[in-house]
Amino acid sequence: MDVSLVIKQRLGELGLDQRDLAAAVQVTDSYISQLLTRRKAPPAPGRTDIYDRVGEFLKLPAGELAKLAEVQRQEELKKRIAPPGPLFKECRDLVLRKCDPERQKEVRRIFEKEPFGELERLVTQKLLDVAQGAAKDELQSEEWLRRMAQLSSRSYAQMRVAILEFLDTDVFNVSIENCVAFLDPMIDSWDIDLRTFGMEVALNHRLAPGKVKRFEFVESEPQEPFTMEPGFEGFLNDPALSGDATEEEIEFLKTLDFKGRRPAPLYYYRELQSLRDPLHFPAKPGPAKRRPIG
Repeated sequence: MDVSLVIKQRLGELGLDQRDLAAAVQVTDSYISQLLTRRKAPPAPGRTDIYDRVGEFLKLPAGELAKLAEVQRQEELKKRIAPPGPLFKECRDLVLRKCDPERQKEVRRIFEKEPFGELERLVTQKLLDVAQGAAKDELQSEEWLRRMAQLSSRSYAQMRVAILEFLDTDVFNVSIENCVAFLDPMIDSWDIDLRTFGMEVALNHRLAPGKVKRFEFVESEPQEPFTMEPGFEGFLNDPALSGDATEEEIEFLKTLDFKGRRPAPLYYYRELQSLRDPLHFPAKPGPAKRRPIG
């Protein structure tokens, strides 16, 4: 069983046709036809709303089509895993054009060193993720869809199909159309720290107002869950000991580790006083004064 077969069987059972389904899901007849004839692969469930819409219209159990599509996509992926090819020149030029001008020359040099190297894949996928996230957030907004349709001279239904296909693409299948119709109008600019690979992506404020996405690719230690020590609890519950402690000071006291030992409430009070004692934390020396010459 696959997605197209389940949909066709259910249409037959309900006495409906492809046009009824296309109208209910608000896509073109052509999109449904390609899906049912397997000329178009089923889209990724996590990137589209089509399975919920189709399932509701065909009165199928919630989530059934999405689960079936995920299994089908995994099977197809196993058959076609291959080394990535280079981006289309137009896509690469667009990605580089959106890059911060001060970083552009260095990034271009890295991009051109390999046909489709790690940095280019990382940047392109992150730009896709940001644009797809914004598009998915607006997918239920008729006003936004009509604005995007107007920008690309499409009908409303054609725009919904284009967005569903865009939400289903990834860095290995991005097309020139994806870049022209979505990445170009939606991504305003991006920058990357080539030392840490932290990225900042700014969206076009007219299509996604005020949205700047930041991503960090750095190693960090896992944080251990905080366990309240009986002595620390006693310290907090005694106003004479902790009444004037600031939030910052309390957060510091939480970090103390005693390797199985159990300090009394008074210990935390004394630790607090030591933290406040200026003798323990000398002021940073100022610049040395110059001696007068002569």
